[in-house]
Amino acid sequence: MRRTGYEPTQARSPLRLRLGLALCGLVWGIAAAVGFAAFHQPGWAAVCAVIAALAALDAALVIRHIRQGPHYQPGRSIPPYRPVDSERRGRRHRVGQGPQGPYDRRSR
Repeated sequence: MRRTGYEPTQARSPLRLRLGLALCGLVWGIAAAVGFAAFHQPGWAAVCAVIAALAALDAALVIRHIRQGPHYQPGRSIPPYRPVDSERRGRRHRVGQGPQGPYDRRSR
């Protein structure tokens, strides 16, 4: 695929890696919460249970993003989306002047 200049050369969202890390956090959080509860440490058990709940939420969000398919995580065969034009957002700038300063065709 020909590079257009709007995207990094090898940028891909590491959703499967993030899912694996979230599942590890979920397993370890549950195990630690059960372990601390068994040794009568309710404060640490609650902290580990909150960590496990956050990991479960993250895993659910990652699974949702993976199921959205190429719209959320484009593959190599999907062309990149053009950046949002600042004029469509209601902001008006002089020609050649963006919100960060002047630019030319190559740095757009």
